[in-house]
Amino acid sequence: MYDHHVIVPGTLRNVTEDGQVTGFELGLRLPYYRGQWLSIVEDIAVTADGVKAPREAVRFALRGRTWTLDEMEAATDQRWEFGEVATVRVLQPGGLAAGEHALTVAEQLRISYLPWVPTTSCTLRLTLA
Repeated sequence: MYDHHVIVPGTLRNVTEDGQVTGFELGLRLPYYRGQWLSIVEDIAVTADGVKAPREAVRFALRGRTWTLDEMEAATDQRWEFGEVATVRVLQPGGLAAGEHALTVAEQLRISYLPWVPTTSCTLRLTLA
């Protein structure tokens, strides 16, 4: 429904920890018309320049807390509200090179009244300074 608004432009950056670039991150919105519990997020798949990040390398951060995708399954007391920007980090030594990158994010949400698990995919070209 909101597929063109999932990735937040201007949010791509490399992550540096202890002087080492450990990955990259970007801002992400919920592709649904109302807030949802984190436990209903089935998957957040991130692909950068045609290379899909392994599920275990993806982290999700919201309001100062960070979860792996597996940990989100138990986050029944945390909501991701419509319009709220979360941060999705991909653990990737060296991060991304400076310049333009094609990023695709595919979010799967378990919606109680739908007989399937919808996937919303968004692709944007973002520039890393």
